[in-house]
Amino acid sequence: MNSKEFTAALAEVRGVRDDIKAVRKQLAQLEADRDKRIRALGAYDKAKADRIAPAAGVSVGDVVALVPHLGPSATATGPDRPPLISLPAEDHDRPEEAVQAIPRQDGALAPDLRRTETPAADSNLESADTASPDDEPDQEPAPQTAAQDGTPAADTAVDEGQARELPSIPAGDPGDAWFAATPGLVSTRPNFTQQPRQMAFLDTATGVLVYRDQTVRLDLGSASVAEILTAVFAEVPDSVERLYITAGDPWHRDAARHAFLRDAVSAWLNAPVPGWQAESSRGKDRLAGHFVHERRPVGRWQRGSQHVEIRSVGEWFDPAGADPAMVRDAFVLLWKALHHHWSDVVLMGSPSQTGRDLWTRTIPAKPGSRWAEGYPVMSEEIRGLLHATGGQGRVELLTPPRVPEKLPQLLEYDRTFAYAKHTWSSGVGVPRRVTAQAFAAMSAKEQTNALFAPSHWQVRVTVPDGWEHVGILPAPVAGDRAWRYPNEPRHTFVTWASGAEINLALRNHIRPWRIEILDGLLWESGQPLRDWSSRLREAWNSLQSLAQMHADPRQRTAAHLASRAVRSILLYGIGGFAQRPRITTGSTPVGREQDVPDGAQIIGVDGETITWQRNTGFSRDPNAHPEWAVDLWGRARAALLSQRMRDDDVSVGALHLPPGTVVALRTDAIYTTHAAAWPYHGEPGDYLLKGRLPGPITGPRTEEELLALQALGRAHLAEEQEATQ
Repeated sequence: MNSKEFTAALAEVRGVRDDIKAVRKQLAQLEADRDKRIRALGAYDKAKADRIAPAAGVSVGDVVALVPHLGPSATATGPDRPPLISLPAEDHDRPEEAVQAIPRQDGALAPDLRRTETPAADSNLESADTASPDDEPDQEPAPQTAAQDGTPAADTAVDEGQARELPSIPAGDPGDAWFAATPGLVSTRPNFTQQPRQMAFLDTATGVLVYRDQTVRLDLGSASVAEILTAVFAEVPDSVERLYITAGDPWHRDAARHAFLRDAVSAWLNAPVPGWQAESSRGKDRLAGHFVHERRPVGRWQRGSQHVEIRSVGEWFDPAGADPAMVRDAFVLLWKALHHHWSDVVLMGSPSQTGRDLWTRTIPAKPGSRWAEGYPVMSEEIRGLLHATGGQGRVELLTPPRVPEKLPQLLEYDRTFAYAKHTWSSGVGVPRRVTAQAFAAMSAKEQTNALFAPSHWQVRVTVPDGWEHVGILPAPVAGDRAWRYPNEPRHTFVTWASGAEINLALRNHIRPWRIEILDGLLWESGQPLRDWSSRLREAWNSLQSLAQMHADPRQRTAAHLASRAVRSILLYGIGGFAQRPRITTGSTPVGREQDVPDGAQIIGVDGETITWQRNTGFSRDPNAHPEWAVDLWGRARAALLSQRMRDDDVSVGALHLPPGTVVALRTDAIYTTHAAAWPYHGEPGDYLLKGRLPGPITGPRTEEELLALQALGRAHLAEEQEATQ
């Protein structure tokens, strides 16, 4: 594709975008008509919300919102109506429950951290390193008093009408009661070894199956679950319990027949499989039921005592055209690299499960050592608060007038194995509550120590006058777990943010933001993830070296894929600590709407089946530590903006680029028009130039356009690098 063809293709995409807008308008009209009909149905004296909801394809709560007098009915589930499919807590996001609005309240003004040294006790904290300016004055800040109630400056725009309101901690004793451990729930070192599962690898596009040293080609027909299981178990023993799909995505085979990709996946998983049934229960260390995901679903079936699950290898890494034998070799190399650090390592079904299992085997076990009795799990209220107020990676696309219409070029800088840099310290134990009054009563040193420690703060934020760069702190917007990053001068909003982000807002090298502390959670600093992360980092380094030096090109590729799997173990393992509320998913035949559980949300309807899901709250997971995930995500977001490379005496990140040159931020990557001469040593957290697309080019307006430019930029840079070799 040349520049002219690319421009023409962009025009075609914009045409599709306009068509989508028209369809959405039509959809809005249909939804309005549906709501009108729901209200009419609600006038019937025997109408019930749980009967109307599945017929209308909405939740019971949506019906009640339209027809309040129906009210929520009692739960109808029980022993005679079990959920058809159990959705395990895995690597993916979960919907959230309704939250309590943040009330207007006075705050305590945070000190100017640019006028203070890093606390000696916390000098090893990565968050302090992340936010370091180029120079640090050695004067101590003046202490704040309770009289400084944080009232915004005159003429400041205050955003109190946020589209999505975040929860707050109740005042007084009710809120203080949240700050406790969950009784009987502690993370402890396991006293057993996981049992390995035999696995096979299948490319459903070519029919190639690899099991150990055996390679065969199968006739899969239309690649339904029934056809796959029949063909595979004609060649491999019944002891194979895990089948990884390396290519072909058979769950998308009927995507054209469904309005949404999720519906196609659900239909594929729930299709009848003669002789098999959806797995309902196994040993306590095993998950059961299907997991419906648009691109990485998990299907679990059983036949008598035989069990098998079908998974996408994309959970571990992008195979990028690798054949099943190469994927098998990657798993072998992965196991060997991990076995060097964990003698009892077992590769489990997903990187999240593997990561959490390996972490439990690093929990201190020596009698008398700190946390030898285990890490306590916080109260369900605090966990719920963190789930609602702690975002993950920053995803932001900047468009005109914040960037030019025409970009001179587009460069992609990506942080290598970024999360491994942020695991050296984390909060441990039950947090201490720090209210606005308690913060104002602290000495200047105590305030500084609190803002450098692992913490999570409810704050009122004011963007400073003259601010011209990207925003620093997240603000909630409409949408499930959606955030924006305000940067308009004198704009004020209320939010929750990690200590690392608050630290950066107060210490950045441009100018400090006004931060008013409303409430906060403050943890003791510990190292619960350090040993785990260090071992994974060493395994990653060994595989990276093998990928560069092995004489066999196939083994080099396999080692590279294995190193990506190690990254996934750490990345998704950290996500696994978040342990979001459990979701139960099931299906009910059309015509039996009364069998849909109360409170369930309809997520798909075809001519024969209603698919639903229901939030069933938190499970009693002894390894639920959202405080670690939320803190680490906050540190990573802060480092995306500013990070100090001490050995090179240079600061890097989006805030160290000229204003108006940042086009997009995506978790670990910066897209910019400015060529940055940042050092790269291949260490975790270093910025690698991953793509370069010369201009002038029209800047992206949508995520799809950005990803298209990303692919072109990576291809162009690869061509440049090949030409210079």
